[in-house]
Amino acid sequence: MRVLMLTQWFDPEPFFKGLAFAKELAALGHDVEVLTGFPNYPRGKIYEGYRVRLFQRELLDGIPVIRVALYPSHDKSSLRRIMNYVSFALSAAFIGTLLVNKPDIVYVYHPPGTIGLPAVFIKWFREAPFVYDIQDLWPDTVGVSGMISNRYVLWLIGRWCKFTYKQADKITVLSPGFKRRLQEMGVRGENVEVIYNWCDEENIGTPERDEELSRELGLNDTFNIVFAGNMGTGQDLASVIEAASIVENRIPEIRFVFVGSGVELNSLKRKAQDMALGNMLFLGQRNIDEIGEVLNLADVLLVHLKDDPLFRITIPSKTQAYMYTGKPVLMAVRGDAAALVKEAGAGISCTPGDPMSIALAAERLYQMPRSQLEEMGEKGHEYYLEHMSRSVSVKRFEDVFTQIADKS
Repeated sequence: MRVLMLTQWFDPEPFFKGLAFAKELAALGHDVEVLTGFPNYPRGKIYEGYRVRLFQRELLDGIPVIRVALYPSHDKSSLRRIMNYVSFALSAAFIGTLLVNKPDIVYVYHPPGTIGLPAVFIKWFREAPFVYDIQDLWPDTVGVSGMISNRYVLWLIGRWCKFTYKQADKITVLSPGFKRRLQEMGVRGENVEVIYNWCDEENIGTPERDEELSRELGLNDTFNIVFAGNMGTGQDLASVIEAASIVENRIPEIRFVFVGSGVELNSLKRKAQDMALGNMLFLGQRNIDEIGEVLNLADVLLVHLKDDPLFRITIPSKTQAYMYTGKPVLMAVRGDAAALVKEAGAGISCTPGDPMSIALAAERLYQMPRSQLEEMGEKGHEYYLEHMSRSVSVKRFEDVFTQIADKS
């Protein structure tokens, strides 16, 4: 099949369904082409070696990539974020539709919801069916994040998304809860397929524990509960800092470690400093090829999201990375994510946004025998390989693509 990948983000941006996905499809014998934007995520600055132009063609590891113009931005400004999304959607629709080879199937990565515009254009004008891969539920996510609060605008976004869903020949989602939500919105259940996400297996890996790095980072001789990833409003990590305050006087050996960056990082640092916490450590942003080594120094890996109904039907992407690493997971997210960890036997859950619940869960894990923690990690790793690995999930995508292409 000739497969077109339509996504606003692609390598060299840190995007797990990017080049590795394309190469996996190519290895299965498909001709893959990518339509994307100029790399600027997550800092909102164009990457070195690129500059915004009308369009650009390049070859990445044998995969042809077409980049079209966009307004680079990724900060707290709602207006600039909207300009970023809309500019790419317009360029991909009006320029990209003319540049791409006629595909047999189009794989469309959502968010943002504006990606539906070029998806529909390519379907109409190039007569190509598309599979719509929903990773965020718009307008729900947009409202929860605070990016847009105007009810009328959110209603318009919702109407647009429903239109896009009706145009899609198949929808894939990351969790059973997403499927239920789409059905509530009027999408036929038989048109929705649940395919779990995978992680960046090459860069995360499962390296041996680096004792020298442990001493260098100050992670030796402590029980390390590590959160790695974006620190935004949705993560609500202030609750974790308050949990650290509870734990500090009871079990000082427990250390909470934040790895990464985000719009809330500075306020989180100030909060920890104001509380004079000695069991909080901020390691900053790490390169993608270094993150596996840091995760391997953890005793427990933490997932935390704001206690919101939307997050109860999602599975945060770091869940897969944590399970692949083979470390026990402390899941501070209600709903599907907690159910997944329980089914896999990969860790324990607690109440998100509740410092006491988080603190008690941390103490419970600390008190477990090392053998029990190792067993949790092994079960998580095995579950990942069987149900969520890239090879397993890409094969499921291939089956969906074949099914749709054969009907066209």
